[in-house]
Amino acid sequence: MTSPRYAPPKDLSAYAWLSIAAAVLTIALKAGAAWMTGSVGLLSDAAESLVNLVAAVVALIVLKVSIRPADEDHHFGHSKAEYLSAVVEGALIFVAAAFIIISAVERILTPVMPERLGVGLAVSVVASIINAAVAVVLYRTGRRERSATLVADATHLATDVMTSVAVLLGVGLVAVFQSPVLDAVVALGAGLNIMWTGFRLLSDSVAGLMDVAPSAQALATINAVLDAHRVEGRVDFHAVRVREAGNRRFAHVHVLVPGAWTVKEGHDFTEELIDELVAADPSLRVSAHLEPIEDPRSYDDVDDV
Repeated sequence: MTSPRYAPPKDLSAYAWLSIAAAVLTIALKAGAAWMTGSVGLLSDAAESLVNLVAAVVALIVLKVSIRPADEDHHFGHSKAEYLSAVVEGALIFVAAAFIIISAVERILTPVMPERLGVGLAVSVVASIINAAVAVVLYRTGRRERSATLVADATHLATDVMTSVAVLLGVGLVAVFQSPVLDAVVALGAGLNIMWTGFRLLSDSVAGLMDVAPSAQALATINAVLDAHRVEGRVDFHAVRVREAGNRRFAHVHVLVPGAWTVKEGHDFTEELIDELVAADPSLRVSAHLEPIEDPRSYDDVDDV
């Protein structure tokens, strides 16, 4: 059961619904524009938005799973599910990039002059504004709540915006120079850039699955609480290890106290310490091991990894 000491994680699924709504709207806008103009750039842009829709649905499911409490099969909860969503998002970005690159190469080999460019430009601008606004909301919320899922979804939407900007550039160049190849060349560049973004997202997600250490700021917050309780020769801490797990952090610390303390004294001190740590970082889950500071065996596991 969840202890009252730890507040339950926030349900952020409303932001996934926002992403789904944006994806549906932009798909309709971009697909219509691609059909009217025949622009491969706009077609690739619409494909990217279709991938966004799939990714947003995955994000919705994962956000619901990640806030489930610990159970018999998952003693540390389900927060790591967020990294699964980020991996899926990264893979889907690769799929979208591949589609864009293939379409661009085909159009370079067989150029076709887009039509009704003014309409295509206007639609692409509207869709880009929608995606950019939603991406900003998701990214800020994801960073604030430490949600890998929302950050990944925001990154995905940002790649969509980059594609749209590239499409605008390509269609604009076609309109100025009357060369259909320029549309495909710009789309090819956008596809390669998006593929690089997908690679970076996958790298970050894998790091999370490997129990990466938290930021320097998060570690500094924990160490500040510990330092406030250190007393030379009487109270100290070692083997402090902290790992990220989606919307939670898990910390383990060895608490060194005088061997003359009673079990209750050591227990009370440790419980108060944990309360202070959680107050400083509400996402933290803490386990502590009490040891006598005078016993040499207390230091045998200092360098264990």
